[in-house]
Amino acid sequence: MAIALRRFEEVRLEGVRRDFGSHNALRDITLTIKRGEFIALLGPSGCGKSTTLNMLAGLLSTTGGSIWLDKQRIDVLKPEDRGFGMVFQNYALFPHLSVRDNIGFGLKMRGLAKAEIKRKVDEAIALVRLQGQDAKLPGQLSGGQQQRVAIARAIVIEPPLVLMDEPLSNLDAKLRLEMRAEIRRIHNALGATTIYVTHDQDEALSMADRVVVMKDGVVRQIGTPTELYEKPSDVDVADFMGFRNRLRGKVETAASGRATVKIGDRQISGITHASLAAGQNAYVAIRTDDLVAGSANDNAFSATVETIEYRGREFVGTAKTQDGIDLIFHSPTSALIGSSVELRADPDRVIIFADGAGRA
Repeated sequence: MAIALRRFEEVRLEGVRRDFGSHNALRDITLTIKRGEFIALLGPSGCGKSTTLNMLAGLLSTTGGSIWLDKQRIDVLKPEDRGFGMVFQNYALFPHLSVRDNIGFGLKMRGLAKAEIKRKVDEAIALVRLQGQDAKLPGQLSGGQQQRVAIARAIVIEPPLVLMDEPLSNLDAKLRLEMRAEIRRIHNALGATTIYVTHDQDEALSMADRVVVMKDGVVRQIGTPTELYEKPSDVDVADFMGFRNRLRGKVETAASGRATVKIGDRQISGITHASLAAGQNAYVAIRTDDLVAGSANDNAFSATVETIEYRGREFVGTAKTQDGIDLIFHSPTSALIGSSVELRADPDRVIIFADGAGRA
């Protein structure tokens, strides 16, 4: 591959903070990104992930802390002096310029010779598989093709860091899946370092080497997709890892990494990574696909079906217990609205967290 990204060892955010007036949007973000990593910033809207990305790009200034590229402090530099590649959510292509001119725009601004620009643009077009489309205008391309142009424009300048701000959110489901694989392929082919903002758990888990889960302007957990999926650090991280059933109860027993919690008139057991004691308030977290309808007497809830949807190979429904607890469950067969159902969770697939409210 002729495109050669600028080499470095690491990017560091040290105690980075961003305030908007009296609102503290980002607090004490400390993160080290190694060369070649694909990092996903994951979290709900307003959590600070795009703010973090924009401060890396230089589109927003920091209120506190510092950002380093190896030994060079870069948060004091202008965006153009950082030399990073940026892929925006809306692509930000020039509608009056051809694919070729859009991709080569940054190189032209840097004053490269025409022959050098042509060579580099040809390489970028080949890398993103847009051969034969280079004379078209953005309006003549599909959403996926426009996204490829935006990626090519970001990488053709050979940046040390590629920043992507929810680049797939405007694509349909099929294109999103295709572009996930394409973005990771391009990342691997270049040996790039990529920071990718998303609110989609599946995108983060399928693409990233490490995931940074954020909420309310703070980093809640950093880990590999496997670590976050299997051992979320708290109920908020668990929610992003698919544990949408979050139930509050009181610990009855806890020992050797396992606990049993009383919820309503039922006892639910699961694994725990917290120090729990009898009488303590706790949260039970269960993924929707781990709460399954069937005949069960243990580790189960009795509930009334409220909705049921066909999802191809299975059904997904909502139900409510006599205590008013809302549950989301999966079922191999349909269920009648208003019917009673037993919803069981395997204790090895249930995680129990300490409740910050302490003992009851």
